[in-house]
Amino acid sequence: MPITRPADVPHPLASPAVGAELQQGLLATHAHVSPKFLYDALGSKLFEAICELPEYYPTRTEAAIVARYGAEIARAIGPGATLIDLGAGNCAKAAALFPLLHPAQYVAVDISYDFLHEAIGRLQQRFPHIEMTGLGLDFSQQLVLPAVVRPERRVFFYPGSSIGNFTPDEALAFLQRVRAASDEAGGLLIGIDLVKDTALLDAAYDDALGVTAAFNLNLLRHVNRLLGSDFAVPQWRHLGYYNAQEQRVEMHLEAREALTVRWPGGARQFAKREAIHTENSYKYRLPQALGLLEQAGFGTVHAWTDPDQWFALIYARPLAR
Repeated sequence: MPITRPADVPHPLASPAVGAELQQGLLATHAHVSPKFLYDALGSKLFEAICELPEYYPTRTEAAIVARYGAEIARAIGPGATLIDLGAGNCAKAAALFPLLHPAQYVAVDISYDFLHEAIGRLQQRFPHIEMTGLGLDFSQQLVLPAVVRPERRVFFYPGSSIGNFTPDEALAFLQRVRAASDEAGGLLIGIDLVKDTALLDAAYDDALGVTAAFNLNLLRHVNRLLGSDFAVPQWRHLGYYNAQEQRVEMHLEAREALTVRWPGGARQFAKREAIHTENSYKYRLPQALGLLEQAGFGTVHAWTDPDQWFALIYARPLAR
């Protein structure tokens, strides 16, 4: 079966708009860079390593939910779907569902296309009977799928609590775009991280081995390639912590000393300990999560959680228009 990147889909970061977006964020009063820029080929590999860390509970907790309730998930969704994996990464989470869901088509979508292409190539060898398509897309602002994606029974898969990278308003807008791209025979299978003990959250985003720090710092190398900037990684350090008031984990890169970063056509001076905000990861209470889905036009069919109520996996069907 083909692994394709349609000719009419440009590389998601091969655009003049990317440079403008990066400059706008770096020159803002409180400098920030979108978390999508964490995911170049190396960043994707580092995140894969993060998922294996003992501190990083979301991956194993979500996997345990699938292992425990897989039969129920399969009954809720049914076979023969067009499974659209948003932020697919190494495709491992979707692959765990294949024996349960028996999808007619698997569409892996990720901003890091080179990493995705390698992953889907390996996956095709294991499941040669499933039609597979890899799409290098930035779906954070719009969700327009090419004609190669089947329109029937689209089931969007958004695991790992990635919805938390959006602010609540942004999350609602994103989910509304997913609803607009769905048919009423399909649905959304989404992982949502729940509010829990602050110490657990702090450790998950600032691990003892420093893998999360390397993941965050690698963003600077990626920005250098995209913008032509001269960030020097040793001049920065990683910060990751839970902000209880905002109900989110925050990641920042803090300047170790006063410095200036330059790029063609621009520059920014940073004071010592001034930071660049690189990621939010909002945590939800289950009623909040269900309410957000309902606002976006989904009706909840099932919600599964682990015994500790750390994480929820929810399957929601589009409400009739």
